[in-house]
Amino acid sequence: MKQFLFIFITIIGLVSCSVDPEIKPDILSDDVKEIVPSGWPTPYYNYSNNPLTPDGFTLGRTLFYDPLLSSDNTISCGSCHQQFAAFSHSGHDVSHGINGLLGNRNAPALQNLNWNTSFMHDGGILNIEVMPLGPITNPVEMNETMTNVVSKLSTSGKYKQLFTKAFGDDLVNSQRIFKAIAQFMGTMYSYNSKYDDVKAGKDNFTPQENSGYNLFAQKCASCHTEPLFTDYQFRNNGLSVNVLYHDSGRAHITGNAVDRYKFKTPSLRNIEKSGPYMHDGRFTSLDQCLEHYNSGIIISPTLDTQLQSGITLSTQNKADIIAFLKTLTDTKYLTDYRFSDNH
Repeated sequence: MKQFLFIFITIIGLVSCSVDPEIKPDILSDDVKEIVPSGWPTPYYNYSNNPLTPDGFTLGRTLFYDPLLSSDNTISCGSCHQQFAAFSHSGHDVSHGINGLLGNRNAPALQNLNWNTSFMHDGGILNIEVMPLGPITNPVEMNETMTNVVSKLSTSGKYKQLFTKAFGDDLVNSQRIFKAIAQFMGTMYSYNSKYDDVKAGKDNFTPQENSGYNLFAQKCASCHTEPLFTDYQFRNNGLSVNVLYHDSGRAHITGNAVDRYKFKTPSLRNIEKSGPYMHDGRFTSLDQCLEHYNSGIIISPTLDTQLQSGITLSTQNKADIIAFLKTLTDTKYLTDYRFSDNH
């Protein structure tokens, strides 16, 4: 009995004195690398000052999915950016934050972010390494301060290991947090859709998809420019002003009346999965979006010049364009384990 008691006490002592288990990497060097698909422009952001490593990527992914970044430890970046929905917030017209609070804008899909010249619907943030600061400190989203985030992470044995692996020591600071998240988010490349296979000569559009592609090229591509399907510009696309929010768009940043109600042109990649649509999530279907351009344009002083007469679309036109837009769905991206919350 005494021998059993001694063994039991010894085991308890070992458990109580044990350190956090080592974080096992599941990302290899070949899984984390800078990619510029054939025919794509040079990315706006590169990793010359933020070298990509599996450990940096893993730290960034862990931070992306950790609710510790919010003031009440309930909301993570991944709460509003869900992989199956192309990292948008499925079924939510506007962002949902702490204590059930609602923002005034739709959580945009995330992909190919290294090509972005600005972030947020109004372009208020200019660098991917700064972008997380917006939602983290927004009072109705994560409502936290970077001082508190650094404090919480610094007391975590898990994060001491992760920061040491990524940066060589366990110092936690804002710069390292943002660089790690940039390694994760910047390598969220989406370029494996049917559209990409057709362009590479590996597949063919159906007759309806091909008709939709030709219509898209005629009526939509001037703003949603291939291959990224955005021109990164700010445009008033003729939406009525949402009386709930009175969101002035780009003018909120510039203070210029000429920018009133202009919002950044979103990429259409994975658009099939990223509804609801528009900056305030007012449309729940792609058909509603296209019908807006066909019959719902509101004339205003800052309306984009290309939309002054709307875009005439028949019922068949809309069906064909939607068939084409669905070829932009990248199933591999939506299910890639590297971007999943697997911790």
